[in-house]
Amino acid sequence: MRRVNARITGVVQGVGFRWSAQSQAEALGLTGWVRNRRDGSVEAEIQGPPGAVERMLTWLREGPSTARVSDVVVRERELVRENGFDQRSTA
Repeated sequence: MRRVNARITGVVQGVGFRWSAQSQAEALGLTGWVRNRRDGSVEAEIQGPPGAVERMLTWLREGPSTARVSDVVVRERELVRENGFDQRSTA
């Protein structure tokens, strides 16, 4: 299992990014969360099998067709126990 934190910048708010990310993560069987940041970025914590996490990171680098991703910064995190993939409040 692998857990990462990803910070996505570009035109990523107001374009359905969080909803699409949640849908993609659920389709891949991942757990974690996604939220908007006050600085205009989107942040996600993703956990699951390494291959599925990599597929999600690849998706985050493109996002939905309405988004324009300029950068994704990924940091490794420690595993946590959780169920599902949620949208969280803006931080």
